[in-house]
Amino acid sequence: MKYIWLFIKKTLRLLLKPLSFVPAILVACMIFSFSADNGIQSTEESLTVTRRIVVEYNERFEKGWDEGQISIYTWRLERYVRKAAHMAEYCLLAITLSIPLYVYGLRGFPLIVVTVGICAAYACTDEYHQLYSAGRTASGRDVLIDSGGALIGALTGRFVSWLGSATIFRPLRMKKR
Repeated sequence: MKYIWLFIKKTLRLLLKPLSFVPAILVACMIFSFSADNGIQSTEESLTVTRRIVVEYNERFEKGWDEGQISIYTWRLERYVRKAAHMAEYCLLAITLSIPLYVYGLRGFPLIVVTVGICAAYACTDEYHQLYSAGRTASGRDVLIDSGGALIGALTGRFVSWLGSATIFRPLRMKKR
C-alpha cells in the first residue's frame, strides 16, 4: 500500500508541475489581447478606468467637482493610469511565472533574473505586436515600465514562494533534507 501511495503521489507531482505555468500563460494571453486592441479602443478603455477612479476619488473625499473638472482630471491622469496598468499586468505576469520556476528549483537571484528576463522579452514582443494594431505604436519606455513591473512581481513571487516553503510546505521541505 505504501508503494501505491508513493506512485500516486509521484504521478500527481509529475502531472501537476507543468500545469503550474497555466496562470502565467493566461496572463500572457490577456496582455496579448490588450495589445491587439486598436488605438481608439485602448484609449477608451483607459479613459473609462481613469474616469471611474476620478469619480470615486471625488465622491470619497467629497471634493464637489463638476462634470467639467472631472473630465479635465480624467484627461490629465489617463496617461498615468495607463502606465500603472502596464506595470500591474507585468507584475502579475512575473508573479505567475516566478512561482512555477521556484517549484522547478530555481532559487534566489537567478530566479529573479530569469523571471525579469522572460517578462522583458515578452514586453519587447508585445510592443512589436502593437505595431500591427491600428493606431498603436511601439515604445521603448513602455518596455522599461513593463520590466519595472516585472521586477516588482519577481521579488513578490520570490518572497511568496519562500514564505510558502517556510510555512505551509515546510514538511515537504524537511523531507528532502
